[in-house]
Amino acid sequence: MQLQHLLGIEPLHPHNITAILDLADHYADQNRSGVRKSDALAGCTQINMFFENSTRTQASFEIAGKRLGADVMNMAMQASSIKKGETLIDTALTLNAMHPDLLVVRHPHSGAVDLLAQKVNCAVLNAGDGRHEHPTQALLDALTIRRSKGRLHRLNIAICGDIAHSRVARSNLILLGKMENRIRLVGPETLMPAEIGAFGAEVFHDMEEGLKDVDVVMMLRLQRERMDGGFIPSEREYYHRYGLNAEKLSHAKPDAIVMHPGPMNRGVEIDGEIADDLNRSVIQEQVEMGVSVRMAAMDILMRNRRQAATEAKL
Repeated sequence: MQLQHLLGIEPLHPHNITAILDLADHYADQNRSGVRKSDALAGCTQINMFFENSTRTQASFEIAGKRLGADVMNMAMQASSIKKGETLIDTALTLNAMHPDLLVVRHPHSGAVDLLAQKVNCAVLNAGDGRHEHPTQALLDALTIRRSKGRLHRLNIAICGDIAHSRVARSNLILLGKMENRIRLVGPETLMPAEIGAFGAEVFHDMEEGLKDVDVVMMLRLQRERMDGGFIPSEREYYHRYGLNAEKLSHAKPDAIVMHPGPMNRGVEIDGEIADDLNRSVIQEQVEMGVSVRMAAMDILMRNRRQAATEAKL
């Protein structure tokens, strides 16, 4: 793998995806064994820049970096010079002068992370940019599916809810499509993206029909912060038609797993009993796999950069 950054799923080939998941599988087993320290990033500096609030993603990137032996710094962007008028490029140049090795960025605008990657001399990981992509979320979802189902190909997967505003949905559509899965998008017309035909997925506006005989049910959060109009009549009506409960889940295969990237709105997107059902829900496994996937991604990027630096000296 010659990856220098991880900005999205789109540039990855299936063998790239498999390589990241294989290494993440190793780290998942290692983390569960109690041996949680590695020196893969020893001597490296990792800076986390989150321009949007985050709990799971920021915490798991921090834990991942520390388990790999990196020196991790979380920048409080709400108190940074961005608030004083500094541009994103000037912030990037300032950080670049400090010679970090890894930069993890979440930003509300699509393309901002790619712009940063062009201005710094370190590996950049996209932790979510606007409505564009969230590559490590798709990778951790893929790892969770693979470990639960024993494979990551030729599965029937339903992605349900707010597709239009979800970068998680976009990254999962790309990744799961690359791995030869049959994907269904389920939700109201108002929450489907305009370019829906380009994704090669089946579209359903009826929940029971969309979940019929699927192997995986992936629920999405209503992205209220990205909505600028009346996309749904009310949360109560939305739950009635598109919230996952036992009756709707009964249309999926008996061994279908339930996923959600979090944070969950219980009683809006998903019934609490379904979310907590240890026989069906893998939501907590998703959180666990997030650390392993981010460890793998950062490990691979640093190996590639070290190799490139060595070759440049020859």
